Amino acid sequence: MTGSNEGPVEPGPSAFSSMSRSPFTVTTLGTGAALPARGRFPSAQLVNIHEKLLLIDCGEGTQERLRSLGVNFQRIAQVFISHLHGDHYLGLMGLISSMHLLGRQSELHVYGPQDLKAIIDLQLRASGTWLRYPLHFHATEPVSGAVVYDDEHVSVSLLALRHRIPCTGFVVREKPGLRRLRHECLDRIPKFKRTAVKQGEDLVFPDGTLIPNAELTLDPLPTRSYAYCSDTAYEPALLPFIEGVDLLYHEATFTTALAARAKETQHSTAAQAAQLALEAGVGRLLLGHFSSRYKSAELLLREAIPIFPNTELSVEGGVFKVVGKE
Repeated sequence: MTGSNEGPVEPGPSAFSSMSRSPFTVTTLGTGAALPARGRFPSAQLVNIHEKLLLIDCGEGTQERLRSLGVNFQRIAQVFISHLHGDHYLGLMGLISSMHLLGRQSELHVYGPQDLKAIIDLQLRASGTWLRYPLHFHATEPVSGAVVYDDEHVSVSLLALRHRIPCTGFVVREKPGLRRLRHECLDRIPKFKRTAVKQGEDLVFPDGTLIPNAELTLDPLPTRSYAYCSDTAYEPALLPFIEGVDLLYHEATFTTALAARAKETQHSTAAQAAQLALEAGVGRLLLGHFSSRYKSAELLLREAIPIFPNTELSVEGGVFKVVGKE
């Protein structure tokens, strides 16, 4: 199975429909390891959750990939950088500069290793650039489970990956929504009371008549989750933190034939990525970070599927839905 270039999910027309969900998608901007080669670009992903755009990693050329896909990158307010190997962050300064030149005024928050701040500051100083917008830097440490971003709809926590330099993965989790109004009860609920009922309140009429909330609503839809494991060797210590996620992205730089090379460089084989997905009981596995030595990534997919059948390949510009349990 390969990834679909399906567009982001748009909210349905009815706020009361059990199938109506805010978008949660992952757009792959780069699938290559180390080098832009064979039509593959360096690592970067755009996560759309409740119409909030999060950028995870920012390899060389990321802003051009965003432009080619018609994404307004001024909507990105949070950028998460996993580690300081160039194929994961060398596009960041270009993106920061373009945001400035295009007149951005809203805040930008960058999360990444402490040394990244010095890199950003040096380049801004050397070029005599004073950004038109506030840039806030948040230093991260590879500590699994630590929450680095949190708002009313989403939280982002960290994963301690195993690589040659400190490397951090990210888990994006949707927060529980409101209760859902039953279609057959809509005509019984005054419009000005609907928000309160969705929040769990019973419906009380002026004459004292009470209708229990359970008769008017359904449970909220199950929350959805996405885990991003960029450069890492096979790491069982991640299991408690990625268990049951709906979509797991895991690097698959090599095939098992190059397991020794994977161990030496602290990367994973496709089989190891599939094994971790199996042990974690995830919904789907998305492979990426393919070595340029492979003309086609199908070789990696064929290695993973016998271990974890629900595996897909990242593709340049591919949009993957994060589908929760209904």
